[in-house]
Amino acid sequence: MSDSTTGTQADTATVTLANGLTCAIPASSPLAKLLKSQRTWVGPSAKERLGILRRAKSVAIVGASPNPARSSYFVGTYLQQSSSYRVYFVNPNATEILGQPAYPDLASLPEVPDIVDVFRKASDIPAVIDDALAVGAPVVWVQLGIWNEEAARYGESKGLTVVMDRCIKVEHARFHGGLHLMGFDTGVISAKKQVR
Repeated sequence: MSDSTTGTQADTATVTLANGLTCAIPASSPLAKLLKSQRTWVGPSAKERLGILRRAKSVAIVGASPNPARSSYFVGTYLQQSSSYRVYFVNPNATEILGQPAYPDLASLPEVPDIVDVFRKASDIPAVIDDALAVGAPVVWVQLGIWNEEAARYGESKGLTVVMDRCIKVEHARFHGGLHLMGFDTGVISAKKQVR
């Protein structure tokens, strides 16, 4: 993972960032050590994620936004239109999202959701995990781009299944034949049997 440079330059380490890009930094720097130490937690495999999505009947989107430009709105729209899930929106600052009532917290939902899909910053994940545990939700699904390894390990230690840094819309579409390179439904009709 590190390679030496010639001349007076110090050894450098090539590190992979959360967005997939790589960069070279001094191998002895605290940042290099931190980046190398991250992401040791793996989470459920593709087959296990498929099982989670197949078993689920309801999804609560924590951090749902009524703003059509936000990714949570896009994901909510997709789940309403392309899945059989009962979809609930959790946002204490909204009254309605996508024509449905918005709830202030997980405890206010009319049922315990099978999946708590989280659109909150990484530092908020431990509190969401505590809320999910308090209501008895079995799965916390942390959206793409959000990573809190300590929170994931904590959730698992309490019996939760934790999926992290994965988009539930992309995963659902991938398993159900509607995924395009850009994450949009291709509209292609296929004779292939789709996974249900």
